[in-house]
Amino acid sequence: MNWNLYLSGEIHTDWRERIESGIKAAKLPVTLFSPVTDHASSDDCGDRILGPEAEPFWKDHKASKINSIRTRTLIEKADVVVVRFGDKYRQWNAAFDAGYAAALGKSIITLHDPDLTHPLKEVDAAALAVAQTPEQVVDIMRYVITGELP
Repeated sequence: MNWNLYLSGEIHTDWRERIESGIKAAKLPVTLFSPVTDHASSDDCGDRILGPEAEPFWKDHKASKINSIRTRTLIEKADVVVVRFGDKYRQWNAAFDAGYAAALGKSIITLHDPDLTHPLKEVDAAALAVAQTPEQVVDIMRYVITGELP
């Protein structure tokens, strides 16, 4: 079986690349998906594709709807959804993705530093695992797929 893993959340660190390299090194049958991680493209897709908006609200509204086509489709396709919360920005979109995945009954792994445990307690309660490093996510997937411990 090939597993589909959706990587949601912050875009300012290398956590996705670390998971990807770990998955490849372990030779796991996993396909990785993610939202558009280029911040400018994500913000500007509505204006660039459908035409500019004078009001910031409508610019964001168009972009978020276009981006949600990708997000919804890939979360629905996912076997496991990893949701990364960083400490630099509030990731409302990541929290929404976690809620959407939970509503669909998807297996969720949250990924965040220990100092975010309290603010994310409700999100973590919906997760089947709470990891602190990308390497732990890889180890979880290795175990789930092969039954082997690291």
